[in-house]
Amino acid sequence: MVSKACVVGSFQRKLEEMARCPNVDLVVIVPPSWKDAQGELVLERAHVEGYRLLADPIAFNGRYHLHYYPRLKRRIEEVKPDIVHIDEEPYNLATWHAWRLARRSGAKSLFFSWQNLARSYPFPFNLMERRVLQGVDHAIVGSQGAAKVWRSKGYTGPLSVIPQFGVDPDLFSPGSRRDSDRGFVVGYVGRLVPEKGVDLLIQAAAGLPDPWQLVIAGDGPEQPALAALARQLGVAEHVFFDDWLPSGRVAAYLRQLDVLVLPSLSRPNWTEQFGRVLIEAMACGVAVIGSGTGEIPNVIGEAGWTFPEGDVFALHERLVRLMQEAETRAKLGNLGRQRVLQRFTQAQVAVQTVQVYREMLT
Repeated sequence: MVSKACVVGSFQRKLEEMARCPNVDLVVIVPPSWKDAQGELVLERAHVEGYRLLADPIAFNGRYHLHYYPRLKRRIEEVKPDIVHIDEEPYNLATWHAWRLARRSGAKSLFFSWQNLARSYPFPFNLMERRVLQGVDHAIVGSQGAAKVWRSKGYTGPLSVIPQFGVDPDLFSPGSRRDSDRGFVVGYVGRLVPEKGVDLLIQAAAGLPDPWQLVIAGDGPEQPALAALARQLGVAEHVFFDDWLPSGRVAAYLRQLDVLVLPSLSRPNWTEQFGRVLIEAMACGVAVIGSGTGEIPNVIGEAGWTFPEGDVFALHERLVRLMQEAETRAKLGNLGRQRVLQRFTQAQVAVQTVQVYREMLT
């Protein structure tokens, strides 16, 4: 497997679960670090039992479309894999490069995609995408929306819908009873950019009766404007901004919440692809509310509430109800935990992925 995402230690739990499956010899190639929008993510070796995790140099670090692994040819010659799992979108240079090397070595190949909007890319990315779609042996996508996109773009091969990563239900688990002195605690964890709709969340929370808090963890260009909005609405003393959270601190942060809100907005070039923080909060037994955009309703299912995209009043109504109904909060928290255990654990994602491998070889 070639995956820049697996520099994150918590994501490596899936790799350990995959390695536990019978007759699986797993080798995972990652960069020593990846320059993400939140900064440089340095490789964490948190879960490395049962498989080999190799850190190889990466060219054009931080460039999603252009990065690739110059030593991959040598690695494939050393490992002699049956399958090369390319944990990248099919229009990326890294995917095309790895697919070509896999094909030359006689290995089967597959890609992973979250892309849920049909986009057209300029040369040479459109050519690389076309070659990959024509030549790859299998595709894994994170949502039904992504499946529709790649079918519409001409991919006719085998396709499976499996999230890229699940959650560790032991790490993301309900905690002890939260301190009620803080009042009703609403939370958001993610990027502070316009399409995430955090301004709508501040407006919806502004009319809540005391006592309440809105805690916002993340960074991005919208932070100053969001802080100014809270001051303008007269609720700055209720709204708290925290820095971007390392993966190991997310579970503890979520446990302090009464409700987690993901108020995403659709854009012509983006719609919510999954909303990973939803399943993390659900695993912690926290009630969740999400906008009715992208994949959010499918992730939440019947285990939480949704509201019409952009509707501040509807979001406010749902917050008021959860503030007043502790039993409803607890019920949604329990339903969310059950839904994650049934669908979204790292172990389940690992088993489904390995099943794809077996189908490819038989």
